[in-house]
Amino acid sequence: MIFMATKIPTPARTPAVHRPAPDDGDAVVLERVPQKTKPPQMYRVVMLNDDYTPMEFVIVVLQEFFGKNREMATQIMLKIHLDGKGVCGVYSRDVATTKVNQVMEAAHQAGHPLQCLSEPVE
Repeated sequence: MIFMATKIPTPARTPAVHRPAPDDGDAVVLERVPQKTKPPQMYRVVMLNDDYTPMEFVIVVLQEFFGKNREMATQIMLKIHLDGKGVCGVYSRDVATTKVNQVMEAAHQAGHPLQCLSEPVE
């Protein structure tokens, strides 16, 4: 059996292509203005002097947590000893808080009353 088509097949429809409407001159163009962000607030980590924490412990803490070499750690320790406090470093708020917590935990575990705090840089 041979079947014949009774109608001529129609070609498949292609999807309509969406073309933008011609510009009538009423379009609004927004200009991008670059935003300037200011740098984050910095904090200095300050170590306070006390009469009980050994100087050698302070030097080790400065080397371990603040990456100071032996000479720089000794200079900072002497400043703390003579002036009552000394700056260990300047960091962003989160890093400064972490450093303070590390120092306080190390001093507590060693049984020393060493105090450390962070304060904003002005």
